[in-house]
Amino acid sequence: MSASGGTAAPGEAVDIDEANAWSEVVEPTAALLFRFSAVTFNSHRIHYDHSYATSVEHYPGLVVQGPLTAMLLAMSASRRLQRPLASFTFRASAPLFVDQPIHISGTITDTGPNTQAQMTATRRDGVTAMASTAR
Repeated sequence: MSASGGTAAPGEAVDIDEANAWSEVVEPTAALLFRFSAVTFNSHRIHYDHSYATSVEHYPGLVVQGPLTAMLLAMSASRRLQRPLASFTFRASAPLFVDQPIHISGTITDTGPNTQAQMTATRRDGVTAMASTAR
């Protein structure tokens, strides 16, 4: 929304006078991971079988799917920019885990018709798990 309270139309500048940055926290649950695996036909056990993920793969818990993290980032950007995204790119660099907070933060780095946001998904230990750019 612009400062006046209206929604910016596609191609219209977004008023970001004081609000260039935002953050939110998402805590993925086992049910969310299971459902996301089901709708994406992802049958890798690290996303739904805790014993397998911890005993065989030696992760500290179930692993959050990379595409789920990307979707959370894209949805955050779309909400913040108040419009559908024209493009979205991301790069994963570390795993995220169930029942652990994911800190999503973003900054609007360009405005006008080419409005752009840079975002990260960071683990509770401060490691950046994914970086992304939305337009």
